[in-house]
Amino acid sequence: MANQQAARQYYTTLVMGPAPNLAGLTLMMTMMPKGGDLHHHYSGAIYAETFLDWVKLKGFCIYRVDYAERRVFKFNIEAKPGDLSPEQRANCLDVDAVRTSTNNAFYRDLLSTWSDKDFSNHSHQQSAPDQHFFDTFFYIGRISDEYTDLGLRQLKARAIAENVQYIETMLHSAPSRGDLAPLEPINRLTSDSADGDVQAALAPLYDFLVADQETRNAVDAYLKAMDSAADGIDDDQFKVRFQAYVSRNDPPAKVFAGLYSSFAAANAGGRVVAVNIVGPENGPVAMRDYSLHMRFFAFLRQKFPKVRLSLHAGELALGMVPPEGLQSHIREAVEIAGASRIGHGMDVAYERDASGLLRLMREKKVAVEINLTSNEFILGVKGEAHPLMLYRHAGVPFVISTDDAGVSRNNLSSEYVLYASRYKPTYDTLKETVFNSIRFSFLSDAEKTEELKKLTQRFAAFEARMADLAKGLPGAR
Repeated sequence: MANQQAARQYYTTLVMGPAPNLAGLTLMMTMMPKGGDLHHHYSGAIYAETFLDWVKLKGFCIYRVDYAERRVFKFNIEAKPGDLSPEQRANCLDVDAVRTSTNNAFYRDLLSTWSDKDFSNHSHQQSAPDQHFFDTFFYIGRISDEYTDLGLRQLKARAIAENVQYIETMLHSAPSRGDLAPLEPINRLTSDSADGDVQAALAPLYDFLVADQETRNAVDAYLKAMDSAADGIDDDQFKVRFQAYVSRNDPPAKVFAGLYSSFAAANAGGRVVAVNIVGPENGPVAMRDYSLHMRFFAFLRQKFPKVRLSLHAGELALGMVPPEGLQSHIREAVEIAGASRIGHGMDVAYERDASGLLRLMREKKVAVEINLTSNEFILGVKGEAHPLMLYRHAGVPFVISTDDAGVSRNNLSSEYVLYASRYKPTYDTLKETVFNSIRFSFLSDAEKTEELKKLTQRFAAFEARMADLAKGLPGAR
C-alpha cells in the first residue's frame, strides 16, 4: 500500500499543477502496465517505415503519381516493368535509393502520404483529414497482408516494450463467396424495410450459406490463416486475439455474406473472438444501410448467440452528416445489434434520449473504446468537446486504445498521456481504466482471470519502481 500511495502522490503532482508535466507523464505512462489495446487495426498499426522494409523484401520499386488534387506513392506490385509508363519506369526507385539523402524530399513525402506524419505542422497541399487518414489504407493495402507473421511479431515486441500484455486486433476482413448472385435478393432490402420482410429475406439465404461448401471452405481457410499468422505469438508476456470484420460500404449481399463468415469464424472458438464492421461511417452507403446492417447483426446473433460484437458506431461529428444522421447509430448498435463494446461512440451527445442511452450502456456494461488521437485527427474533436467525460460521469465503462497507431504515429502510452493530461483522472481511476482493458476484452473467463492476475502483479512491481524513482524525479515533493 505504501508503494501505491507513493505512485498516487507522484502522479498527482504531474497532473494537478498549473500545467500537466508532460515529460513526467510520458515517463510514467510508458512505465505503467497498460493491460490491453482493444480497438486496434493491424494494417493501421504498422508504421510506414516497416511497409518500406517489406516493399524491399518483395523487390519492388516505388514511383510517384501526381494527381491534380494530391500526390500518391505507389509500388510496382506486379514487379513487371512493362506495367509502368516510360516515365514511371525511369523514376521508380528501389527502397535503398528512396532512403538515401539525395532523395530525402521523396522519402519525407512518402511517409506523409502513407501516414499522418507532418499533416498539421506545415503548409502543404492536402485532402481533408478524414480522407487522408482512410486513403492511407488504400496505398498500403497490397503490401500489408504480405508479412503478417513479421508484423505481428513486431507489434508484440513493441507492446512488450511499452508494457502492454494483450492486443485484440483486426487482421484480415472476413471472406465471402466469390459469386454473390444467390444472395442478390438481399440487395433489394433497405433500412426502411419492415422487420418481417428482412427476416423473411435473410432466412433462406442464411440456410444457403450454411450449406454452401465454398463458404465453409473460405471460413476454414480464414481460420487457418489467422492461426498461422499468430503461431508462436502467445506466451507468458503477451497474447493476441482477432476480430473478424466486414466493410460497411459494400453492397448488402456482400456485407451479409461476410458477416455470416465472421460469425461462423468467431463461433469456432479459436483465436477469432468477436465480429466488427469498419469503414468511414459517413460514407453514403454506410449511412444509407446503417439500420439494415444492425438488423443483419441481430439476425445472426440469434443464430450464433455466443458470438460477441465490438462495433464501430458514432464515429461522426456535427457537420460530417446532417444532424439527423447523429441521432441513432450508437443506440442501434447497442439495442438492435447487441454490441458488447462500442468503438469511438463520439456522437453520443446528439443521440435521441442521450441520457437514457448512457443509462442503458451503464446498466448493460457496454464499454466504449476511446481513441483520442484518431478522434482529434479524423473528426477534429478533442479536449472538453470529447464525450469521454460524459461517459465517465454517467458511469459507462470505457477503455483507452490506439485505433491505428502506425497511421497516427503514436502508441498506447501516448494515448494515456492524453487521457491523463486532458481529463486528469485520479490515479485510482486511471488504474481502473487500465484494468477495464482486460475485464472488457473478449478473452475467455479463465484467460481474463489469468491476465488480471498478471496485471495486478505488474502494477505492484510498477508502483515499487515509482516509489523509488519518484524520490528523484522532477515534480516530486
